[in-house]
Amino acid sequence: MLDKHEHFEKACENTAFSSLHVNTQTFLKTKAIAYRLSFSQIQHLIIIAIDLQMWGHSLEFFWVDKESKKEALVLLECHYATLQNMLKTYPQTPMNFEKETFKIEEIEKESLGLGSCPVASPKTRCCNLLTLDAVESCGFDCSYCSIQSFYKNNTISFDKNFAEKLEHLKLDPSKTYHIGTGQSSDSLMWGNRAGVLEALLNFARKNPNVILELKSKSDTIAYLLENEVPKNVICTWSLNPQVIIDNEEKRAASLDARIHSARALADKGVLIGFHFHPIVLFEGWQEAYTAIAHELTKRFTCNEVALVSMGTLTFIKPVLKKIRLRAQKSKILQMPLVDANGKYSYPLSLKEEMFSTLYQAFAPWHGNVFFYLCMEDESLWHKVFGYEYANNEAFEEAMLRAYTQKIKGIQ
Repeated sequence: MLDKHEHFEKACENTAFSSLHVNTQTFLKTKAIAYRLSFSQIQHLIIIAIDLQMWGHSLEFFWVDKESKKEALVLLECHYATLQNMLKTYPQTPMNFEKETFKIEEIEKESLGLGSCPVASPKTRCCNLLTLDAVESCGFDCSYCSIQSFYKNNTISFDKNFAEKLEHLKLDPSKTYHIGTGQSSDSLMWGNRAGVLEALLNFARKNPNVILELKSKSDTIAYLLENEVPKNVICTWSLNPQVIIDNEEKRAASLDARIHSARALADKGVLIGFHFHPIVLFEGWQEAYTAIAHELTKRFTCNEVALVSMGTLTFIKPVLKKIRLRAQKSKILQMPLVDANGKYSYPLSLKEEMFSTLYQAFAPWHGNVFFYLCMEDESLWHKVFGYEYANNEAFEEAMLRAYTQKIKGIQ
C-alpha cells in the first residue's frame, strides 16, 4: 500500500505537474491529500491547473472547499468549463516572448521525405496533398502547432542531399501532382538556406506537371523576388488577425508583412493563395476576420489568387500534452474541446458559423477562386459553400483542375 504522499507522487508521473507554479503545486498536493483524490482525479486536476495558469488564472482562485470531495470537484469543473467556453480576450499590448536560439544542422537523410499529408484522415474531407519535408522543424513556434510534437525542440534540420534527391525523383509525366512544403516547417522563413528554394524551383521547372505550393507565415521572399519563379509554383500565406499573431504565433511576420509579401510576389506574376487555418474564436473575431477578407479583395484580383482555405484548431492528444508540458502563457486551449473524429476541436455548430462568416466576406471572389475546408467534417461543406464533393478523389480533382486553369492564365 502506498502512503498518501507516495500515492500523490505516483499520480503526478508523466504529467505537467512540474510545470505548475510552486505555490500551485503545494496547493494542489494539499487538496489532493485532504480530499483523498484518486489517480485520475489528481491527473485531471493537474490539467485544469495547467490550463488556468496558461490562461492567466490560478487553481487557488477557483477552488472552493466543500464538505465532500464530489461537491468541491463539481464546482471547480463548473468554473473551469464556464471559462473554457467563454470567448477569449487578449491584452492590448503584444506579448513579449523570450528570445530563443536554434540549433541548425545539416544531416544526411535516408529518404526524400515525400508522402501523404501527415494529418490526412479518412473521416474528414481531404485534398490528398503530398507533402515534401524540405526542412524539418520550425522557428516560429506557434502555440497551437503540431510540429512541436514531431521534432526535437529548437533543432532545425536540413538534408545535405536534398537537391540531389529531388533531381532523381521519378514522377509519372501523365499525372498532375500537388506537393506542399509547409507541413514540417515554414516554406519561406529560412530563405534559400542550404539551397532549399533553388532546389525546389529547379524541381518545379523540370516537372511542369507538379503544382508546388510554398506555404508560409514569413516575409522572407528576397530569393523569390530576385530569381525566376516557375508558373507552377503557388506561394500561399497563413493569415490571422494581428491580435492572434501577437499572442499565439511567436516570431512570425505581422499580418501586414504577410499581405505585403503576397502583393510583391503577385506583382512579379507569381500565383498566390491564402489559408485561414486555424481560425481562432476570440472576442471580436467576426469583425477581425471579415476585415482581412475585405482587405484582400481590395488588394488582389481573382486572377492572382488560386485558393482560399479555411480550417480551425484541431488537436491530437500528443499535441495537447506537449502544450501543457510547456505551460507557456497562451489562451489557445481556452476553447470548447469536443471529439472530432478522434481528435479535439470546436463543436460543428461553431465551425459552421466561423467558416460561413468568412466565406460570405469573400463574396466578390465566389466562383473565381477555389475555396475549400482543410481537414474538416464533410457535413460542413454544403452548409458553408452550398455544395460538397462525394469523396476525397472528387475534391482533389476539382482542386487540381482549378489550380491548373489559374496557372494557364498567368501571363
